[in-house]
Amino acid sequence: MTSKISLAVIGGSGLYAMAGLENTEEYNISTPFGDPSAPVITGTLEGQPIAFLARHGIGHRLNPSEVNYRANIYALKSLGVEKIVSVNACGSLREDYAPGDIVIPDQLFDMTKERKRTFFEGGLVSHISVADPFCPDFSAQILDSLQQTGATVHEGGSFITIEGPRFSTRAESNIFRSWDISIIGMTTAPEAFLAREAEICYGVMAHVTDYDVWHRSEEPVTVEMVIKTLMKNTKIAQEAIKNLAGSFTTNRDCECENALADALITQPRVVPSGTRERLDLLVKKYLK
Repeated sequence: MTSKISLAVIGGSGLYAMAGLENTEEYNISTPFGDPSAPVITGTLEGQPIAFLARHGIGHRLNPSEVNYRANIYALKSLGVEKIVSVNACGSLREDYAPGDIVIPDQLFDMTKERKRTFFEGGLVSHISVADPFCPDFSAQILDSLQQTGATVHEGGSFITIEGPRFSTRAESNIFRSWDISIIGMTTAPEAFLAREAEICYGVMAHVTDYDVWHRSEEPVTVEMVIKTLMKNTKIAQEAIKNLAGSFTTNRDCECENALADALITQPRVVPSGTRERLDLLVKKYLK
């Protein structure tokens, strides 16, 4: 394995591999929560050790609710990852966030129903703080890496995650707009929440592919439309990640690395030994 890997990329629709990686190795990592979506690819980019994971699996075989988010985050944590940049496709719920633009959101609204949202169960309870679900420091670094590409980038906005795999109805889309939501996608929750539980800095590079279905002067969103825009934006994403790797530092001035310090509520003496073992990677510095 390469030297300590602090930076990881989770690629969504359209980004299934990481161009420019050198000295690559492939790891099939088993976790207490099952297998990740795909093997984790490690290597170096701009001299920086990096890990890449395809969220939807090889060939995009997993729908948004079939993704094993817990296994994905746990696997990256087991490699020593401290910061994750998530690349997502999204629909725009705002006129000024146009297809082809990129958004660095600062808030998240979870409308999913069928997904595991926490690592903590089986006798160990955690109430994690996610008032600000994306790491502000790391999001600023992602923003800077994108601005260097010359792309149209928007800072801030609320990102709603729907269950999928279907797209929204017009009624749903208009309701989300009335809630002042900026963009819509299918995978950021629970990924962001699990990254926080794993004490990993997490930020999103959201690529706008369409105007969802609220925009009457535009065609309703289709897979063809999404892929066409994503293919244009893939080069931007790759270039931005290269910029991020080139300027990456392991310094963390945020609160992410100690997110569990005030979150665990269960008395250590009553935590089952099996649960301790299962969650040791996440809690060993807290459960003595």
